Amino acid sequence: MSTKIAIIGLGYVGLPLARLFATKFNVVGFDINQNRINELNQGIDATLEIENEVLKAVLKETNSEKNGLFCTNDLKEIESCNYYIVTVPTPVDKHNKPDLTPLYRASETVAKVLKKGDIVIYESTVYPGVTEEECVPVLEKISGLKFNVDFFAGYSPERINPGDKEHTVDKILKVTAGSTPEIGIKVDDLYKTVITAGTHLAPTIKVAEAAKVIENSQRDINIAFVNELAKIFNLLDINTHDVLEAAGTKWNFLPFKPGLVGGHCIGVDPYYLAQKAQEKGYHPEIILAGRRLNDSMGEYVASQVVKAMIKKGVTVNGANLLMLGITFKENCPDVRNTKIVDVISSLEEYGIKITTYDPWANPAEVQHEYKIKSTNEIPNEKFDAVVLGVSHKEFLNLDIPSLQKNNSVLYDVKGILKNNVDGKL
Repeated sequence: MSTKIAIIGLGYVGLPLARLFATKFNVVGFDINQNRINELNQGIDATLEIENEVLKAVLKETNSEKNGLFCTNDLKEIESCNYYIVTVPTPVDKHNKPDLTPLYRASETVAKVLKKGDIVIYESTVYPGVTEEECVPVLEKISGLKFNVDFFAGYSPERINPGDKEHTVDKILKVTAGSTPEIGIKVDDLYKTVITAGTHLAPTIKVAEAAKVIENSQRDINIAFVNELAKIFNLLDINTHDVLEAAGTKWNFLPFKPGLVGGHCIGVDPYYLAQKAQEKGYHPEIILAGRRLNDSMGEYVASQVVKAMIKKGVTVNGANLLMLGITFKENCPDVRNTKIVDVISSLEEYGIKITTYDPWANPAEVQHEYKIKSTNEIPNEKFDAVVLGVSHKEFLNLDIPSLQKNNSVLYDVKGILKNNVDGKL
């Protein structure tokens, strides 16, 4: 039987993977968002992860048997697939509890077309046990098939870095796992066909799930450490970046920088691990302490900006401030879980009027997600304060002084500006 792959979810993770597999296999990309499907079928990727010409090169107009990518929201079009790869988001709710709803819905979708011999592979970041204890029961119940007898499961955690054109999906080593040793080898062999960086076959699905969730938890804790250093060194009137540069001359010093920790991974994944630990009666101290510190940085940045304004004699209440950037990271349109909104919210509590300029973010998406008005155009006015929140390449050459009043404050969250800065992390 020839390999036919369905990718469930065509976002930042699913589309690059679907495009890559489509160079070697017959792939059907499935997404419930009709607008997303329409754009993709025109060769347009709004996430900017795949260049339009690269996408068009693998697109098929019909679900034929030849290799390539066919995008659809019609469930019937994935019935003939024998590999189903789930790449949907795994967010947290307003209480920072894991929200597995997208994963349940995707599992229900796959279960409706699941057949004997099929393999369902999950790429979504989860805590250990989710694939076999949460997703598989959904597959069994709706399909009526028996796990590891009629169908099988695999896990291969995504390692997509949005906006990174150097470390693309094929160039990042892939961890793989299967629900049986034999299926593990099958899953590993499948990814080996397209992942030039190689693969690592984990002994169990739970090991692979745990490996993924600790990758970002480790980064979160390290960033929390340097964020705490930044708070200390600011009190001591020492430049944090100068300290990190000096310390970095030692061969084994880790090169982390202070900043806002948002996005769909680092600011979320530690909560998944913490949830599972708490279910087992263990309260994770370091993991949650790191999360609390990093989640506090938006309010801290706002307080530092206000202090700088007061020192320069700027009347805070009623002042107008320009926020440069609202995406969660530089040079990408992704606004998921961006912590810039925490800075904006805290500044607004002081009575400051915010103008948000981001050439990458979609204003409609920002408005929908956060009820914040943003613009893709450089404002034609001068401001009492300017905050560089995201280091987009466009901002590096921006004439910031032209946007400032005479006693305006310039605060650099990213620590990349060299001159005339009134504060930085």
